[in-house]
Amino acid sequence: MDATLQGVGVSHGVAIGEARHMGTAVLEPPAGQVAPEDAEREQERARRAVDAVAADLVARGQLAGGEAQGVLEAQAMMAQDPELQADVERRITAGSTAERGVYDAFAAYRELLANAGEYLAGRVADLDDVRNRIVARLLGVPMPGVPDSDEPYVLIARDLAPADTALLDPSLVLGFVTEEGGPTSHSAILARALGVPAVVALPGACAALPEGTVVAVDGATGHVTVDPDDEQRAALERAAAERRAALAASTGPGVTSDGHKVPLLANIGGPSDLPAALEAGAEGVGLFRTEFLFLDDSAKAPSEDKQVAAYREVLEAFPEGRVVVRVLDAGADKPLDFLTPADEPNPALGVRGLRTLLDHPEVLATQLAALARAAEGLPVYLEVMAPMVADRQDARAFADACRAAGLRAKYGAMVEIPSAALRARSVLQEVEFLSLGTNDLAQYTFAADRQVGAVSRLQDPWQPALLDLVALSADAAKAEGKSCGVCGEAAADPLLACVLTGLGVTSLSMGASSIPYVRAALAAHSLADCERAAAAARAADSAEDARTAAQAVLAAK
Repeated sequence: MDATLQGVGVSHGVAIGEARHMGTAVLEPPAGQVAPEDAEREQERARRAVDAVAADLVARGQLAGGEAQGVLEAQAMMAQDPELQADVERRITAGSTAERGVYDAFAAYRELLANAGEYLAGRVADLDDVRNRIVARLLGVPMPGVPDSDEPYVLIARDLAPADTALLDPSLVLGFVTEEGGPTSHSAILARALGVPAVVALPGACAALPEGTVVAVDGATGHVTVDPDDEQRAALERAAAERRAALAASTGPGVTSDGHKVPLLANIGGPSDLPAALEAGAEGVGLFRTEFLFLDDSAKAPSEDKQVAAYREVLEAFPEGRVVVRVLDAGADKPLDFLTPADEPNPALGVRGLRTLLDHPEVLATQLAALARAAEGLPVYLEVMAPMVADRQDARAFADACRAAGLRAKYGAMVEIPSAALRARSVLQEVEFLSLGTNDLAQYTFAADRQVGAVSRLQDPWQPALLDLVALSADAAKAEGKSCGVCGEAAADPLLACVLTGLGVTSLSMGASSIPYVRAALAAHSLADCERAAAAARAADSAEDARTAAQAVLAAK
């Protein structure tokens, strides 16, 4: 068989090896009945299984560290959701076994969220994985997961849960291919952090790539070649070698071939991500996701002293560098018991991000005070930004809070809502910089949940409408003499990084593993090349055509 399949490449590199499939998902448990006198025992079985799975997820997160830790701790909170647990116990009281009660309660929750259009509905892999782990423990069968193997292989799966992706061994898992997911899914983000080539959103991958088949995965182009011949292997290996050579030749700050500076910054979740960022040559931090500090205990906020210690460790890592801190982004897929409303029908469109903080000003004030203390005496260039800013009123409220806390820093706004891009000049009357979160900006622009593989076409950051919003924001910042960076996953695509530069973006922030690729791409092209590629991409009518048009311009220089 000689065929090339097309998915969405989400993590650079080439992997060639035998296909191995993900462990079989837990089978649906039988609809058994228990006697009333046994209900209490079954409820206790369910509680123990839930607690064990949650503890295992937390332990996996601590072992993985970095972004993975926050993702897995959020998943553990999902396992112990009080409403879900109450539903499980109610079903057991009505006669279900523990395993059947868990299975049905999760199914009902899943359907409820999907029908409500809730942001969490897109976390299908996360939710199903929690259910499968609990049911497997109750049934006494092996957990679904990554296959055991002594030989390196390419992993094939319908989807990958964060618990599996976070602990992949790159020496064994050469790359992976999934049927679902998208470029901004948790698994894609973690794959980039691990440096594992990956292709997602390839329908029918499990059937098209049988166990033992040799496959070649190109995480840059999204191509998956089945049974590649010697010529195809050589071409892929040549392309990979050329990319590696370009990386080795490119060092120092981000700059185009004609000297236009584009600072390359790192996205981090906490101090544990600093070594990778420093090793990659990051010029600072463009997105410090502080919410991971708050996930240790969802019942209360971390103390000011605890926050100061974490912030100062990050600030000290970049003396005289730039560190952009995003204040707590709670709500939607990151619920916190002490902040997040439990009865919102659609949290993605409700009280999240800055809206949550303005409803709880004491939490924002404590965080800003901690940042002010952490920066004392350091020469670092601290910038602080608010998530989910919708308009000038939001921007003014955040800037007022920063001033009230005595924070000596630049105040900024994230552009994640189309209204902020459309009225960027108005927003910039209150703050000093913009930072584009392209993942959420795409989600809200196209009404396409970032975790749902079925709508990954609309989550593609190459969508011309999304590029138009980036251009609007960058033009507004230039007109106001201020900066406009990109901290969404779009910045991690080397070709798209050139286009963003051509659109007028002034800095790019990404996972540390992507920095060398983006640096090499910028060094190969002039600012004028980037501007021509950006114009060609915006003139297209689809993401695929935009990518092709930009590639043609940069290849012909």
